[in-house]
Amino acid sequence: MLRFFKPNVRTVVFTQIRMSSDQLGELGKGAGKGGGGGGAIREAGGAFGKRQAAEEERYFKKKEQDQIASLRKHHQEEIEHHEMEIKRLQDEIKRHEGKLGQLKSGTRNDA
Repeated sequence: MLRFFKPNVRTVVFTQIRMSSDQLGELGKGAGKGGGGGGAIREAGGAFGKRQAAEEERYFKKKEQDQIASLRKHHQEEIEHHEMEIKRLQDEIKRHEGKLGQLKSGTRNDA
């Protein structure tokens, strides 16, 4: 069937087949295995492909760092909330212990 195509179309088809069969190698070296080609720049490979791959890596690393920072902040706020709750509950315990002490001594002081 490919013999009916013009020679330049046949070359393109074989080049695409060859490129799609390669394993994922060095980033920016052209299209690899894994679903999509990554866009025209990455498919072309070369210096622009490497630059694009480096920019993508930087973007995702920064995004991951932002998510981790956000998670740390969230956990710190949770810790502070629980520490305040512990203090509130300890104050309640002291108040109830004071009432128990008053009941034992027989005095009553409504507060």
